[in-house]
Amino acid sequence: MTGVTDCGLAVEVAYATPVRQMIIAVNVAAGTSAGQAIELSGIRKEFPAIPAQPVVGIFSRKVPLDHPLAAGDRVEIYRPLLTDPMDTRRARAEQQRLRGKLRH
Repeated sequence: MTGVTDCGLAVEVAYATPVRQMIIAVNVAAGTSAGQAIELSGIRKEFPAIPAQPVVGIFSRKVPLDHPLAAGDRVEIYRPLLTDPMDTRRARAEQQRLRGKLRH
């Protein structure tokens, strides 16, 4: 998908769950925000669990909902993390440390 169409900017809105993903192409007017593109895409009909104020990004870079879009942007709606990545890493390191002690 590229550039400006006769209907405005061509962008995408993306959301995924562990079992399903969807990317919806949307033509929006110049100056449309990420939040507005989400609403225009209709993606909430497919995924009603998307929060009213979701965390979003453009190609993995977090942006606010009022971020103005450029042609070719993909608005990614992020789900909340189930665990803190740092806590997971610490637990894994502790398990490896304990396994190392048991082997000696």
